Amino acid sequence: MTRTYISHHPLEGRIPLEPGIRAVDHLEVPRRQAIVTVMAAVGEETAVAAVLASMGEPSLRFVGPGEWLVVSQSETPDGLLRSLSLVLAETAYVLDQSDGRIVLRLSGPNVRRILAKGAAIDLHPSVFAIGAASNLLCGHISVNLARTGENEFELIVTRSLAESLFDDLRLMGREFDLSVDFSG
Repeated sequence: MTRTYISHHPLEGRIPLEPGIRAVDHLEVPRRQAIVTVMAAVGEETAVAAVLASMGEPSLRFVGPGEWLVVSQSETPDGLLRSLSLVLAETAYVLDQSDGRIVLRLSGPNVRRILAKGAAIDLHPSVFAIGAASNLLCGHISVNLARTGENEFELIVTRSLAESLFDDLRLMGREFDLSVDFSG
């Protein structure tokens, strides 16, 4: 008997296929995103950081000393992995995380109030600037939180915990009529 592997998003069945009315506070779930972990080799942290900072579109998310998540909306996972492997050659270890992590994009005027219900971090614009990222707990779930715009944040979570985080964010945003849909 032959079995065919069919990849599906872990939130299929939780999010309507047809988008509804988009509220001012919105949770958007990209169907496909290229996510690569980059870990600098010993002594190469500064060089790797400089190369990653010089790149254009892929956004950089700090994970820890010498470790970053690189997220691209335009490149395929294979393409991003290949280009980073070539550019970083012997200075870093590069690993595709696209199938193992999910991105949740939260936006709107009440986004900080929504996140304050589950994340113990100061999200004031003067402290958590656009481009800042941090590993933290949202409720009981470990996420990488990045500020991507004035009132926009992205949460990256492991695939196995995506449903729990999704449910928590919907509950935290219920007071603000948080809308939800897939993108891409």
